[in-house]
Amino acid sequence: MKKLVITGMGAVTPVGNTVKDYWEGLISGRSGVGMITKFDASGIPVKIAAEVKDFDPEDYMPKKLARELDPFMHYAYAAAEEALNDSGLVIEPGNTGIVMGTAMDGIRTIAETQDGYSTGAVKKVSPRFVPKMLGNIGAAQIAIAHNITGPSMTVNTACSSGADAITLAAMFIRSGASDAMIAVGADSALCPVVMAGLATAKALSTNEDPKTACRPFDKLRDGFVMGEGGAAMVIETEEHAKRRGAKIYAELAGYANNTDGHHVTSPHPDGIGAVKCMRDAMAMGNIKPEDVGYINTHGTSTHSGDIIETKSIKTVFGAHAYDMLIDSTKSMTGHMMGAGGVAEAIACVMAVREGIVPPTINYENPDPDCDLNYVPNKAQKRDISAAISNALGFGGQNASIAVRRYEE
Repeated sequence: MKKLVITGMGAVTPVGNTVKDYWEGLISGRSGVGMITKFDASGIPVKIAAEVKDFDPEDYMPKKLARELDPFMHYAYAAAEEALNDSGLVIEPGNTGIVMGTAMDGIRTIAETQDGYSTGAVKKVSPRFVPKMLGNIGAAQIAIAHNITGPSMTVNTACSSGADAITLAAMFIRSGASDAMIAVGADSALCPVVMAGLATAKALSTNEDPKTACRPFDKLRDGFVMGEGGAAMVIETEEHAKRRGAKIYAELAGYANNTDGHHVTSPHPDGIGAVKCMRDAMAMGNIKPEDVGYINTHGTSTHSGDIIETKSIKTVFGAHAYDMLIDSTKSMTGHMMGAGGVAEAIACVMAVREGIVPPTINYENPDPDCDLNYVPNKAQKRDISAAISNALGFGGQNASIAVRRYEE
């Protein structure tokens, strides 16, 4: 089986708008959560979110194009630009493809347009409305900008969309359809109707202090904080990367996807899907449980979700689970939805390269049902040879990505 490697990365997140700034934000334990500024939140019960900050789409694309794209597309485009520039990849038409992962597509455009049209504030719907809200147009605009004409797919698997984009990109390469792919995850669902719906479902934290609201694995956790952003990585065969003299960040050693077949919003109580995903990703890469030093969990800060994921890790790793570093970077970025699976895989790549694992911030009150080393509040140095990123979504979606230190 062809060895796959990661040669470029890009990120637009609530804690930094480049991979460098994102990583520095994570290891310093910086919270990206604040009061909502992108819409009037006075009429909804939750008023905090992890917004992308100091981002101007016109810094990354022509002004006309910026007006024609939904915010999630802005983030996807910017992250892809960084990843492609970082990789130095020369696009080979037909031999380079793209996979986009997004959970909510252009929901902000839909919500804002419908609100304006219903209230009479908007008299005419723009002819750009439909392409502005379609999920695949984010990938299409990146492909148009770079003459990418190989395989193209957009996946919508809720919160695992970004991780599944990586998986599908890898599958395209291994099928022989291309030698290089860019995997992108992006979402921006910060609008009243989505936030109100999640609040009514009691999924969101009601903590009024933005900086301490997201507290994965902490006994006092009360729900997740909505985030937004985009992330991208360039994946190639080792042969293709070496032939062009590319720098190689890490090996994409394994990946897996499945479904619980249990419930629309609740994970299986025994975490059967997450267990199988981690095992399958490790088996693909011939990774032994004791080789894994770090897991970036889905870790949303919901009561049952954090317990079930902890249980799943212990099922897979046994006693070694207590030796590993386990964190949730969502404690800082919030839940970036489709962007999270790629951004959190990037965190794993950086941990393998840099020998440091970001903290889970706001961890103050141990929960006896969550009893692993969650890297509380301060980054920890550790030599990491292999790491796993989990992404678990509504509908029982499960995805795991395994990365390993690159060795020829």
